[in-house]
Amino acid sequence: MFNNPIFIREALTSPRQLKHYLIRSGYVAAVFILIFTAGQTILGTQQIQTTTIGEFARLGNLIFQMIAFLQLLLVLFFTLLFSAGSIAQEKDRGTLILLLMTELKDRELVSGKTQSSLLIVYVLLASSIPVCVFLRLLGGIEFSQILWMELLCLITVFATGSWAALVAFWREKTFQTLAISVLGMVVFLGVVEVIVNLLPAGSSLYPWIAGLNPFRSLYEILNPLSLNTGLNAITVSAWPSLISLFVLGVALKAFTVLRLRVWNPSRSVYKATPKAEKETVIVKEKSRVIWSNPVIWREIMTKAYGRKVFVIKLAYFLLAGFTLWAAVTSEAVAEGVLYLGVIPPQGLAFAGIAWLSLVLANTQAVTSITTEKDSKTLELLLVTDITAREFVLGKLGGIFFNSKELILIPVLILCYLVSQGAFSTEGFMCALIGFLSLMIFAIVLGLHMGLTYDNSRSAIGASLGTMFFLFVGIGIFMILLVQARSSFALQLQSFLVFIVVGSAALHSALTHRNPSRALAISAWMLPFLTFYAITSFLLGGTLGVLVTILFAYGLPVLSMYIPAVSEFDVALGKTTYDKG
Repeated sequence: MFNNPIFIREALTSPRQLKHYLIRSGYVAAVFILIFTAGQTILGTQQIQTTTIGEFARLGNLIFQMIAFLQLLLVLFFTLLFSAGSIAQEKDRGTLILLLMTELKDRELVSGKTQSSLLIVYVLLASSIPVCVFLRLLGGIEFSQILWMELLCLITVFATGSWAALVAFWREKTFQTLAISVLGMVVFLGVVEVIVNLLPAGSSLYPWIAGLNPFRSLYEILNPLSLNTGLNAITVSAWPSLISLFVLGVALKAFTVLRLRVWNPSRSVYKATPKAEKETVIVKEKSRVIWSNPVIWREIMTKAYGRKVFVIKLAYFLLAGFTLWAAVTSEAVAEGVLYLGVIPPQGLAFAGIAWLSLVLANTQAVTSITTEKDSKTLELLLVTDITAREFVLGKLGGIFFNSKELILIPVLILCYLVSQGAFSTEGFMCALIGFLSLMIFAIVLGLHMGLTYDNSRSAIGASLGTMFFLFVGIGIFMILLVQARSSFALQLQSFLVFIVVGSAALHSALTHRNPSRALAISAWMLPFLTFYAITSFLLGGTLGVLVTILFAYGLPVLSMYIPAVSEFDVALGKTTYDKG
C-alpha cells in the first residue's frame, strides 16, 4: 500500500488541506464536549472531593461505551461515503478511464483508490486513541478493551471500504453507488443476525458468523461478563470477528479486482470499429413529447439515476418489511418495553426506517446536482432558456417523484401501527407531519449543498454529514436526558454547550460560500428548537412538538429554497454579493 502511487499522492496532498485539520480537531473537540455533557449528567454539581471511585468508574465506563458505539457507527457511515463517493466521482468526471489506460495493475488501482479515500477515517481512529486513554484514568475500563475496540473499528473500515469500492466500480451512477452501499450493509447485518439466531446452541460456526456483525462484537468487548458466566478468568478478545471481517474484506477486494475490466472497459472502447460495407437504413423513431418543464420531464421520464434503480427499491422494501416484522414479533412488545420510557419497539422500528428514507432521499437530491456538475451538463443547461425557477422546481419535482416509495412506505407502516394500537391518533398525526417535514428538509438540504459546493465529494459529505450528525445528535440527547432525569435543570448548561457547538457547525455548513442572514438565523435556531422538541416529546407533549418541528425545519427550507430561485447565480457561485 505504501508504494502505491495513488495512495502516496493522496497521503502527501490531502493532509495539507485545511478541512483535514478541521475534521480532526472538530472530532476530538466533539468527543470532549460529549465527555463534559455526560459527566455533568451523571455527577451533576457534586463536588469532586465527595465523588467516590465507583462513581468515577461508572462515568468512565458509560462514556467509553457511548464513544465506542458512536465511533463504530461513524466509521461505518464515513467509510461508505468516502470510499464509494471517491470512485463514483472518478466515473462521473470520466477520469477513471484514464487510470485504467495507465500501467497501473488492477490490484494497485483498486487498493489505491480505496485506501486513499479512507485516509481521513484512519486519522480519526488514531486521534480517538488518546481520548480513550484519558478515559482510562477515570476507571471502569481496561487497556485491552481500548485496544480491541480500535482494532475492531480498523478491520471494519477495511471490510466496509472493500464493499463500497465493489459497488462503486460496478455501478455507473453516484446515487446508485451510495444507496446500494448503505442498503447492502444494513441488509447484510440483518442476514447475519438471522443466521446467528438459527444456528444451534454450541455450534462451532457461531463465533465466526456472529463476528461478521461488528456491533455484536463491540458489545462483547464492552461487556465481557456477558460471555463469562462461570468461574473462569474474564478475558476480552475479538479474534473471531477480526478474522471474519478481514477474510470478508479480502474476498470482496479480490472479486473487485477480477471484475474491474469487465465493469469498466478501458482501451477497447476507444478502438476504431470497422465501417460497414453497406449503408444501413436508419429508422427514425417517433419523437417523444417533452413537457413544458423539460427538467422535470428528464428526471421522471428518463433513466437519470441509472438503469437498475429497482434493485435499490427492492432492497429497501425487503429491509423495511423485515424490520417491521422483527419489531412486531419481538419479546419486548409482549413485555410492554418502552425505550427511553416513551418509545415502543414498533416506534423504534418506524424511526429507523424513516431515518433510512431521509438519508436516501437526501442522497438522491445532492447527487442530482453533483452528477450534472461532474458530467459537464450543468453549464449546458444554464445557457438554455430554462429559468432558475424551472430548474429548481424541476429538480425538486423529479426528486419527490423518484422518492415516492421512500415516503409512502414509512407512512403505510405508521398507519399499520396505529391500527394495531401502538400509536394514538394524536401521536399518529404528530409523527406523520413531522416525518413529512423532515423529508422536505432533507431533499431541499441536498439540493442546497449540491448548488453551494464546487467539489462533489465536499457537497455529498456536507449534505449526508449534516443529516448524520443531526439525527445521531438527537439520539444522544435523548439518552442523556433520560440519564439526567430529575437533575435536568442542574445540567442544562452542559446541554447548551453541545447545542451551541452543533449550531456553529450547522451554520458553517449551510453558509459555506454564500452567507445569508436567513440561513444564519435558521442554523442557530434549529438545534435549540430540536432540543426543545425532544424534551417536550419525552414529557408526553404532542401539539407543542409538532409546532416546534414545523417551524424549526420549515424556516431552513424557505431560507434555502428562496435564494436558489431568486438569486440562482449567487447560489451557484457564478456571482457574489461582494462583486455585485
